[in-house]
Amino acid sequence: MNRVVRKLPEGQDPLRVDQYLALQEKIESRGEAQRLIRQGQVFLNGKPVKPATRLVPGGVLMYELPDVEETLCARPQQIPLDVLYEDDDLIVVNKPPGLVVHPAPGHPDGTLVNALLFHAGRLAPAGGGRRPGIVHRLDKGTSGVIIAAKTNQAFFPLVRQFQKREIEKVYLAMVYGNLEGSRGVIEHAITRNMRNRKKMAITRVAGSGRPAVTQWKLKKAYPGLSFLALYPKTGRTHQLRVHLSYLGHPIVGDPVYGRKRLPTTGKLALLSKEIKSVGRQALHAWRVTFAHPVSQKPLTVTAPCPDDLKQLRARIEENFLKEVP
Repeated sequence: MNRVVRKLPEGQDPLRVDQYLALQEKIESRGEAQRLIRQGQVFLNGKPVKPATRLVPGGVLMYELPDVEETLCARPQQIPLDVLYEDDDLIVVNKPPGLVVHPAPGHPDGTLVNALLFHAGRLAPAGGGRRPGIVHRLDKGTSGVIIAAKTNQAFFPLVRQFQKREIEKVYLAMVYGNLEGSRGVIEHAITRNMRNRKKMAITRVAGSGRPAVTQWKLKKAYPGLSFLALYPKTGRTHQLRVHLSYLGHPIVGDPVYGRKRLPTTGKLALLSKEIKSVGRQALHAWRVTFAHPVSQKPLTVTAPCPDDLKQLRARIEENFLKEVP
């Protein structure tokens, strides 16, 4: 076992222990943090903790990690970045599809974090060796706005804003089928898929899973397809993809949750080639609004859609011109 001891600074925000651990190096998720706690491998001031235990400023947190063959710490790499906003405290970029956010087993480098370290020179160390500065994530196949902190002074207030759901996010998605009405809310708890631990699923057991809420608004409808604006009110893993799939309208091109396929005949069949060429879920983090973690001034940052989704929409427009009032 590898023992880690951290003395919590006096200005430490009162995070739950499982939330804090999920931000540390070598701990990949909050679920992994909770497993360490349940196994009795986490102590605060020498006493075992529960997942909901609050950190104590000035306290000593000790936890034990299984030995690993390789420690993945991010190093600077010259990778192109589309910077949308930057100052001394934070940086906001338009993540391209296919780029992994931080190093992990199977992706030791070539990630967004590697690119940010090269561009900015530093990121908030509170995120850990693998994820310095990272306060939220996007799936590898999802493009769009992502925020990173350069300093710890910015890191913890941003984390707190995400935890309190004070950050407004808007996504754009093309989905299969036509939804009823022009707007709605999807409210179903999400849990880990019991058959495939890499997937998420809607929980079937009352009171289990983590609450998840997604609002949606129809922007344009076509025969068999809909273009949506999505407003996640929670930030669960794969939330938008799981919610829309459960609703019967999976995101076009989703390789994991996109069960529905285009027909092989008729007008929709003309789009099969375009959808296959996209090779990922047609999901884009379009806009984010938040308070600057230091100045507290409101910031709204918008990321233009990448070329693959613009080209897909252009082909759809060529074939289907049915507008929705």
